[in-house]
Amino acid sequence: MKEDYYEILGVSKGASAAEIKKAYRKKAIEYHPDKNPGDTKAEEMFKKSAEAYEVLGNPDKRAKYDQFGHAAFDGSGGFGGGGMNMDDIFSQFGDIFGGAFGGGFSGFGGFGGGQRRAKGSNLRIRVKLTLEELANGVEKKVKVRRKLQADGVTYKTCPTCNGTGQITKITNTILGRMQTATTCTTCGGAGQSIDKKPSDADAQGLKVVEETVSIKIPPGVEDGMQLKVTGKGNDAPGNGIAGDLLVAIETVEHDTLKREGDNLHYDLYISIPEAVLGSSKEIDAIGGKVRIKLEPGLQSGKILRLRGKGINSLNGYGAGDLLVHVNVWTPKSINKEQKEFFERMQDDENFAPKPEKSDKSFFEKVKDMFS
Repeated sequence: MKEDYYEILGVSKGASAAEIKKAYRKKAIEYHPDKNPGDTKAEEMFKKSAEAYEVLGNPDKRAKYDQFGHAAFDGSGGFGGGGMNMDDIFSQFGDIFGGAFGGGFSGFGGFGGGQRRAKGSNLRIRVKLTLEELANGVEKKVKVRRKLQADGVTYKTCPTCNGTGQITKITNTILGRMQTATTCTTCGGAGQSIDKKPSDADAQGLKVVEETVSIKIPPGVEDGMQLKVTGKGNDAPGNGIAGDLLVAIETVEHDTLKREGDNLHYDLYISIPEAVLGSSKEIDAIGGKVRIKLEPGLQSGKILRLRGKGINSLNGYGAGDLLVHVNVWTPKSINKEQKEFFERMQDDENFAPKPEKSDKSFFEKVKDMFS
């Protein structure tokens, strides 16, 4: 079982954004690879802290984590915090270390002399899923046009920044000499510039290639959620790392079933004779049809709960329910014989409404739906 992100950073669930950032910086400095060379446990804690901060430091991701736990980000496909490497950490959160290590990351992952590897741009796509796919999970193969480094491209050290990817400036102020570092505008922070490239490559040595990407979507995702497939965005020039593929989930509306969280709702219309005499009905459900029995004397507005027939929970805690809303259909026109029958029944005591205490009110039924 994965550790709780709040426990990793040592903060409470009610911690402010500033407190979370401060806690992450403290952990990052404590377990930084420059400070703990060769210590695999420190490296692992460094990665865990960065993974926790990637989620808790983002208001949207934090809200999803608070609601769904690790399952909101740990599905196959590498979205969310999972699978972070050192390149991800330094490219995303490098600025949070400040000057704690002299402005550089010497001695680890090729970041010596302050160079940070550039990261390619992210790509965004939408994937439409049916209700069945949302409920059970699915693997989707999508075609993505992404920029990859062209064959035959060679690089040389950037003459402007001497391969560091940064330009350092020293300014005299009333507080003393201040040093600032900015991204090199010549190489865009890559530390390299193109020496040779094929004719079909762009100015950065990249070419557009269509690639099929497999996305594993876990059960229980919702409309509007965003998944991340690490490393399937555009390449960065030189020795940079690839961006990510961001996948927005879109739901295809079902003909008869409506989703509400992990529960499903179905409107069942029956005739007056079926309500009086009872019946057996076949209704839609995830995975196919199911047959339900209607007892004689069934009242309009009754909600039948089929437990476990809803959506599989994203956090792995079982499945929701299928709520069947019974509606007794009253015909808008009837023939003479039918009219005479109902006229005779107007004074029949058996047809007079006699609600029992067990017959819940509308508000009680609504309350039960959310319980």
